[in-house]
Amino acid sequence: MTVFSHLSLIIFLLSIAPSIYKSSCTSIINPSKVKQVSWKPRAFVYEGFLTDEECDHLISIAKYELKRSSVADNLSGKSKLSEVRTSSGMFIAKAKDPIVAGIEDKIATWTFLPKDNGEDIQVLRYEHGQKYDPHFDYFTDKVNIARGGHRIATVLMYLSDVENGGETVFPSAEVPRRRASSSDEDLSECAKKGIAVKPRKGDALLFFSLQTSAIPDASSLHAGCPVIEGEKWSATKWIHVDSFDKIVGDSGNCTDQNENCERWAALGECTKNVEYMVGTPELPGSCRRSCKLC
Repeated sequence: MTVFSHLSLIIFLLSIAPSIYKSSCTSIINPSKVKQVSWKPRAFVYEGFLTDEECDHLISIAKYELKRSSVADNLSGKSKLSEVRTSSGMFIAKAKDPIVAGIEDKIATWTFLPKDNGEDIQVLRYEHGQKYDPHFDYFTDKVNIARGGHRIATVLMYLSDVENGGETVFPSAEVPRRRASSSDEDLSECAKKGIAVKPRKGDALLFFSLQTSAIPDASSLHAGCPVIEGEKWSATKWIHVDSFDKIVGDSGNCTDQNENCERWAALGECTKNVEYMVGTPELPGSCRRSCKLC
């Protein structure tokens, strides 16, 4: 089966998900809590996806390891600081502990996408005024798609309530007909510029960045609105079309050359600092083993 046909099958399965959930996964997934919020892009909210304990656990892991968030340069693919994104964050390694592993299992069950295709969970904190301007989760550079291909889907889990602001907004989205009359009275001005999802502790937003033909979906443009009152904590799982954990490269060069490699990898440096951590076949990086290249 090709990547494209596999992708089409995934989308088809998602469209009939309620019947599948009822027959095989009712102990994990409750289809009555999943609501479609947009047709283009395909976007769904699962109310109460995480328990309060799971939310608090992710925050407790992340809060002492936070640092300024970065973005990927469109040309080089390298990470850089930008006023486009002003949050702080860190990455939690897969299966770090039983609670994290359980969350990973739930994500795979809901999305029908393999755990190997996902990046580590990124936990983010947005304080007053902090935001993430409109952007796409798929890449336009060759560096970032070399590992696992394009990002096909994003699962954004809200770890806290926000008094005002902090919504996730899709400026180019199309609403399902049955939701066309929904009220936006409690949304910030930023969120009223498109289809928006309010951050509520435990809820999760799933949206697809690629069309069923595997072409990047321009309607998946989205933004994190500024926090007006309170503080916003979220956890993001980016999922690729192929395995993000696949062994690549020459195993002879697959070593760690710094005792801090494992810790840096857990903080997400494998994707933020590709040149140093991973490198290239001609010039291998210093932390190839911790970046799961062998």
